[in-house]
Amino acid sequence: MRLILNILWLVLSGFWLFVSYMLAGIVLCILIVTIPWGIASFRIGLYALWPFGREIVARPTAGVGSFLGNVVWVILAGWWLALEHILTGIALCITIIGVPLGIANFKLVPVSLMPLGKEVRDIRRGGPFDRTLAS
Repeated sequence: MRLILNILWLVLSGFWLFVSYMLAGIVLCILIVTIPWGIASFRIGLYALWPFGREIVARPTAGVGSFLGNVVWVILAGWWLALEHILTGIALCITIIGVPLGIANFKLVPVSLMPLGKEVRDIRRGGPFDRTLAS
């Protein structure tokens, strides 16, 4: 099911979101001072390309620096990426097939506004093919 959702996501909105995050990351890296924000943009952009089966979690070690960095991020790139997620989510929710993808877009709005202090992890459900030889 994740594969089907990821393919639909890629075709209907994921590719364009990925391109937007990559453009933001390139611009932020060109400015040199904002390279950490560019790296965060690349990380979230890769997540936006293929999101199902992965999750974003807050890093407990992120401190005040991440908060201040997120304030700068909202000013530089976060607001228009969040707006893109909202508009794409509304457009996807018009169709029945697009509703889960629209909801996923709405879930990405907080991450697009505050990417620093977040980490992308794979979701492992422990299916029959996930067992190791040691267990």
